[in-house]
Amino acid sequence: MATTAPTASAPATPARVPLWVNGGRASSRTARFGDVTNAATGRVVRVVPFAGAADVDAAVAAATAAFPAWRATPALRRARLLTRFRELVERDQKTIAALISEEHGKVFLDAMGEVQRGIEVVEFAAGAPQLLKGAYSDTVGRGVDAYSRLEPVGVCAGITPFNFPAMVPMWMFPVALACGNTFILKPSEKDPSASLHLAELLKEAGVPDGVFNVVHGDKEAVDAILHHPGIHAVSFVGSTPIAKYIYATAAAAGKRVQALGGAKNHAVVLPDADLAFAADALMGAAYGSAGERCMAISAVVAVGAIGDPLVAALADRARKLKIGPGTAEGMDMGPLVTRGHRDKVKAYIDAGVTEGAQLVVDGRGLTVPQYEEGFFLGPTLFDRVSTGMTIYTDEIFGPVLVVLRVETLGEAIDLVNRNPYGNGTALFTSSGGAARRFEEQIEVGMVGINVPIPVPMAFYSFGGWKQSLFGDLHMYGTEGVAFYTRTKAVTSRWPQSDAAPSGFIMPTS
Repeated sequence: MATTAPTASAPATPARVPLWVNGGRASSRTARFGDVTNAATGRVVRVVPFAGAADVDAAVAAATAAFPAWRATPALRRARLLTRFRELVERDQKTIAALISEEHGKVFLDAMGEVQRGIEVVEFAAGAPQLLKGAYSDTVGRGVDAYSRLEPVGVCAGITPFNFPAMVPMWMFPVALACGNTFILKPSEKDPSASLHLAELLKEAGVPDGVFNVVHGDKEAVDAILHHPGIHAVSFVGSTPIAKYIYATAAAAGKRVQALGGAKNHAVVLPDADLAFAADALMGAAYGSAGERCMAISAVVAVGAIGDPLVAALADRARKLKIGPGTAEGMDMGPLVTRGHRDKVKAYIDAGVTEGAQLVVDGRGLTVPQYEEGFFLGPTLFDRVSTGMTIYTDEIFGPVLVVLRVETLGEAIDLVNRNPYGNGTALFTSSGGAARRFEEQIEVGMVGINVPIPVPMAFYSFGGWKQSLFGDLHMYGTEGVAFYTRTKAVTSRWPQSDAAPSGFIMPTS
């Protein structure tokens, strides 16, 4: 597998990223645009339109028109089209990864892995016909049968974040399409190009026009989606404040909603853990993708005597990480997604110093030769952090790892459970008893035992607890199928000429 992405010089006049409506590229009806930058160089490489209500109306109209025929398409036929789509994504995996690496900044192999995890959800969705079966009970009353049908919800929408511009959309729309829904995607305006490529591949696979649409934009486009009467379900991944807003607004408009929020993921390291293994694992978990992952480990809880040697091992490894453009070979970490986000993360480091945390590794001031205008920030490590510091309480979403110290596993569990987020967590130990206690008592939706980033496989479901999820159902897996379908119960009797009249009572025997 190649480890570097193809490179290209920035165009003199950046191209406009189009919308995708009714099976083709479309122009926005607004005059508002935003810049899409190459995160490593800081240069504007594309311009993205900020769609308005009229653009959303056009996408909804296309999705609504396509829905009856797509709903009536046999589930096996829909599955075959998704299988063809999966083959095309595999064919273009490097192209998609290169777009992600350019616009987001993550290293190319990480972008390849992102696309692969999306492919796995498509594989799951292609098997959805098995999960779309209803239940059947004969003779629930004299001559009466009962059964259920799983039917699509209708036009669905997905609002997705910048950190996984291919994977998170593929958590949503393959399952939605497999269940017979049509879909409108509003990707992040910071890195929109991967979504357009996926739309083109769906068309190449044979998915009918209007079944999948893409609109770009900011809050105006989001609000148009949330309030539109033609959209019946909304899926979201992003920060907790926005997730709360999405959930409250869309639910008030009568829509089905799943809104995944922020995180403060803890890794608890016990004294009996394999120190080298834990430290190596935490490097990727904390600093991979520059910490811009909702499942990134951003807080380590060191238990007892492991504290000093663990911090020393983390510091040694952090200082050796290779930082540079995501398209370059051998890089461990690339830039952050935008200059503004880089500056926000740097301000958190400043605050940590002011609040009295021990700054062990300082990522500020990093300069990458020939990429001086890129949005780089080096790995940062704080020790002896307290739970009242902003570097602990806030989701930083950058390459900043904080270490807190406790004396016992019980204290560690209590510390994690007091945190308002409940997305992901991990325990490093060689004790089966400790692992069992941890997974039983921890109040977090996704748990890893000696696995730092426990993202479930596609045949399970992804979602956290507490302030990390608003709604009842997680994404993809069987819960994804439940979200994108609704149950209809049917009670059936076929009267015979010699049957007794039904009368005015419930038929129970």
